[in-house]
Amino acid sequence: MLAACASPTPQGGPDDVQAAPPGRVDCQAPSAQVIAQGVAATNRARAQAGLSPVSANALLSRAAAAHACDMAQRGRMTHAGSRSSGPAQRIKALGYAPRITAENIAAGPYDAGQVLREWNSSGGHLANILIPQVRQFGIGHATGADGRTRFWAAVYAAPR
Repeated sequence: MLAACASPTPQGGPDDVQAAPPGRVDCQAPSAQVIAQGVAATNRARAQAGLSPVSANALLSRAAAAHACDMAQRGRMTHAGSRSSGPAQRIKALGYAPRITAENIAAGPYDAGQVLREWNSSGGHLANILIPQVRQFGIGHATGADGRTRFWAAVYAAPR
């Protein structure tokens, strides 16, 4: 299951999916390897479209990881957070002043390579990756209460 959203983000929506049971989950910061994989996959797609590369941003990865954890705790793949309506609100709360934001999410048995390939081959997700103004990227994931479902979030942004 995959969903893409560009700013502004609606609260809830047709892409919301109950992907796993709610409950206690495994949340952790993304590894340097996962972040590097995400940047590389994003930049491959952007280079093919003639766009400038993005760089990793620790604050965006922190926001993505927190949202992935929130989704996993609820067992729900959604752009709306428990205490936020979308990625712009979440990154602003961490002190990032965005000019533009977009977010890709996924839930399923995906490892980093699989989810990045899926996003790069899906029209709506690729549209977020290819927003010309985007300059920075962050990614995060969490494992759901069922121990199998991985919740992923990627945030694409440009600072003011």
